[in-house]
Order: sequence, then C-alpha cells, then structure tokens
Amino acid sequence: MNKAEFIDAVAAKAGLSKKDAKNSVDAVLDTITETLVKRDSVSFIGFGTFTTSERAERTAKVPGTDRTVTVPATTVAKFKVGKALKEAVAK
Repeated sequence: MNKAEFIDAVAAKAGLSKKDAKNSVDAVLDTITETLVKRDSVSFIGFGTFTTSERAERTAKVPGTDRTVTVPATTVAKFKVGKALKEAVAK
C-alpha cells in the first residue's frame, strides 16, 4: 500500500473527504517527524513506539575488495512494535 492508497483507505474508514484525509495523514506524519528531529519519542499504546538512535562512526569493508571506508556517525529512526499490533499481525 502506498501513501495515496493509504489516504483513500483512511478517507473511507473515517468517512472523510480525500482532501481531509490527506491533510490528516500529512499532519500525523509531519508531527512524528518533527518530534523525532527533536530526539523525542512518539508512543501509541498497543501500536508501537517511534524513537531515534545514535550510530557511532565505524569502519566498514567494501565487498569484493580489500578497501575499507569510514562510515560517519548518524542518527536513525527506529520503530518498536507494540503488543496489540504484534499479536494482530501474528494471527
């Protein structure tokens, strides 16, 4: 499912126009992004938690050669699945 299909599904399920559903989905995604940029977490009980994690600088080997490169430190987004979602998917 891509974003457009997701917006269509939200509109149908919530009884909203596609425009209102798009604005709602965009607002949710923007809010999650802004919160993660501030290095805070977003938690939806039963669904899951969005967090950030720091990855330290490291040295990696280039496959097929003996050359090594330095991979810079970075911040990554992470998602931990909540219990209700995990159980629903496992069925």
